[in-house]
Amino acid sequence: MSRTRKPVSPKQLAANRANAAHSTGPITPEGKARSAQNSRQHGFTASTFAVVRLEELQEVAHLRADLLSVYQPVNSQELFAIERIALAQQALLRAARLEAGLFTTCLNEALDPSGRPLLPMTTELTADIEITRAQNRNYALGEGFHRMAKAAPSWSLFLRYQAQAERHYRRAIEEFGRLKALRHELPNEPIGEVQPEPDKTTSPPLPTNPNALETPPFALPSEVPAAPARAPLSRRSEPHSRCRMPR
Repeated sequence: MSRTRKPVSPKQLAANRANAAHSTGPITPEGKARSAQNSRQHGFTASTFAVVRLEELQEVAHLRADLLSVYQPVNSQELFAIERIALAQQALLRAARLEAGLFTTCLNEALDPSGRPLLPMTTELTADIEITRAQNRNYALGEGFHRMAKAAPSWSLFLRYQAQAERHYRRAIEEFGRLKALRHELPNEPIGEVQPEPDKTTSPPLPTNPNALETPPFALPSEVPAAPARAPLSRRSEPHSRCRMPR
């Protein structure tokens, strides 16, 4: 036999809501990390953001894990800000790799196949002193940089990319700080799932009222309500065609 559930009184319901409002959420880092995963509507796949044959598939995942242990987000919005920080950090590392590649290209542009500078230093610089290998490479690097800067706007584009990556990183940090300041307003509990919108193209279902007087599909003649009898017409309400005109 099923037991009937006792309804909650308004006083008890108000007390439950007051206790929920004073909840501080998870305390341990593990609990905060689990709570941050609640009701997520998007996925974060680290391999999606890796450059083929250049970056490790889990590079941004390692950055994300380090950020989670440091910042400890408590809801899905803070977790999204953490992931933005991880992507911005990956962009900064990518800019550093690009810078190293551009300098390598500069050096390659200024050296011959044997490793000597295509345009050696003038004798005024090397007449009375010994030039080391490192100094020769620095000179070749500058010469290659000069050639590349004249041929194509690669370095100006790189500087713009680097500045943009640093700007995105600062904005992601500021966004997490803004969300952290709103922790007393944003709940730590799971966010409700998004309900699908009702289909407005279909007509609403017909109301089913058991007390409505509807004729069943196979009703007997005795069950069909009889039509009300029509009241007899009075003489005054007879048509004018029946009135006799005086001769």
